[in-house]
Amino acid sequence: MMEIIKLSATRRQESGKGPSNRLRRTGNIPAICYGKGLEAFPVAVSPKALLEVLKSAHGKNSVIELAVEGSDNLTVMVRDYGYHPISRELVHADFLQVKLDQPVDVEVPVRCVGKSKGVAGGGILQQIFRNLPIRCLPEKIPALVEIDISELDLGDTVKAGAVALPEGVKTRLPDDQTVVVVAVPEKGEEAAAAPGAPGAPAAAPAAGAKGAAPAAKAAAAPAAKGAAPAAKAAAPAKDAKKK
Repeated sequence: MMEIIKLSATRRQESGKGPSNRLRRTGNIPAICYGKGLEAFPVAVSPKALLEVLKSAHGKNSVIELAVEGSDNLTVMVRDYGYHPISRELVHADFLQVKLDQPVDVEVPVRCVGKSKGVAGGGILQQIFRNLPIRCLPEKIPALVEIDISELDLGDTVKAGAVALPEGVKTRLPDDQTVVVVAVPEKGEEAAAAPGAPGAPAAAPAAGAKGAAPAAKAAAAPAAKGAAPAAKAAAPAKDAKKK
């Protein structure tokens, strides 16, 4: 059973860019609480406290008891959050109210464990889903889903319906959806030849090398006078400006 994390918040009386920036200067960040049957209202939370939640075992899927000053406590989950593009500090968050007796839809990280026989034999492990969409009660959300690939041979797959999940947890994928596969390499598939290796193209000479000088002079020689009119007619359009 997941441990519910406690987090404090205060109501915000103002909203908008200016008040939000002033709030950040005080050491808090703006956030919104909303949910089914709950009218959205703004709050302020500590970014350090929220970051601790996001760094916990369940991360964004953590269940939070949000103690809002002057209001009843809310059971919420982080639905969204944002970082500053340069400082990478948290700048805002959205909290969704949830009910402990009602299932929620989330995505849980998938991790492959064990050593595949097929990979040892030259196969390529392909993990189609890095996160598995599941549905369960909030307190039953697993921190991650492990898939044992030890017995997978060349060409073997793990379908969504065969993924071992805790009791009360169901995947939202079709049972026949491939989650992991040990792919068979295509015939003749080889790494590209390295420069200087047999069959690899020779490296172009450096611009300043003596051997390249005659070719450079020839390339830089002006065209004959008789070619001038044709050159004007065929003058290329200016390069388009890069975005």
